[in-house]
Amino acid sequence: MEEEKKVAEQAVEAAPVEEAPKEGRENRRPRGDRNDRRPRDGKRGDRRDRRDEPKEFEERVVFINRVSKTVKGGRRMKFSALVVVGDGKGRYGFGVGKAAEVPDAIKKASESAKKNLFNIHLVKGGTISHEVVGKYGACNVYLKPAPEGTGIIAGGPVRAVLELAGVRNVCSKVYGSRAPINIIRATNQGLNNLKSYKETRSLRGKE
Repeated sequence: MEEEKKVAEQAVEAAPVEEAPKEGRENRRPRGDRNDRRPRDGKRGDRRDRRDEPKEFEERVVFINRVSKTVKGGRRMKFSALVVVGDGKGRYGFGVGKAAEVPDAIKKASESAKKNLFNIHLVKGGTISHEVVGKYGACNVYLKPAPEGTGIIAGGPVRAVLELAGVRNVCSKVYGSRAPINIIRATNQGLNNLKSYKETRSLRGKE
């Protein structure tokens, strides 16, 4: 019996003693560098680059209207947005969008405007070549060239179109209907009727 006790005591002494786990930060797994866990496909960098890229067209919201449609179950409310786009170098466009939310309506109108672009010819001083009257429905818009330094003398919708188209000096007056969409369509009709000096000479048979 004594021999068995001695053998058991020797086995206990020879067994490795397990240390108690240390508490605190030393026992935590190494987190590693945070940058190693980020996706390395360059997606975040691409997003920043997209924000820094200059936009081809500048957008301007001219008018937002709340419209309703009466159906069997009641009224359905939506928003209508009128947006004008332009690059300031003779190109501009306008469009109308309708959606249940204002941002969606603006997005639709902007996409429609970019698909419906027009070009105008500017003369020296950043003005139009001659006087013109644009007509659409009951709205008439009178446009008159102005000397350099005059600026844009125009109301809201007309100013939005002229500024984004790149016109810097012009005088204007709106007659008749004051609906923003009619004013913009009349302004567009007048700008499309502008003729350059060469076109006028060819029409008169001088060339």
